[in-house]
Amino acid sequence: MCYAVPLISAVVTSFTFRKTNYAKLWSLNLLLWGGALFGFVDHLWNKELFLISPNIINDVLLGVAITLVLIAAWVILLLVSKTHPALSSYINGKHNV
Repeated sequence: MCYAVPLISAVVTSFTFRKTNYAKLWSLNLLLWGGALFGFVDHLWNKELFLISPNIINDVLLGVAITLVLIAAWVILLLVSKTHPALSSYINGKHNV
């Protein structure tokens, strides 16, 4: 159940975003929801969706690792957006669709 940690993080960032409306948090929220969805689909594909592993600590650690990688990707995205105005407009929610 390695998707549980990104899922919990996505729920927390969703509530935080609703309260603060901080535009940069939206991209982190999407990354976390995507990571949780990926883990969910992976477990569903392998027919082990609600299967509790005998080594739950490894599952939780994998979920933590996935979440940390997603947060690192978000930080890199924020850093790159400082030098690329087009990306910055998407991160800050000021783009025209």
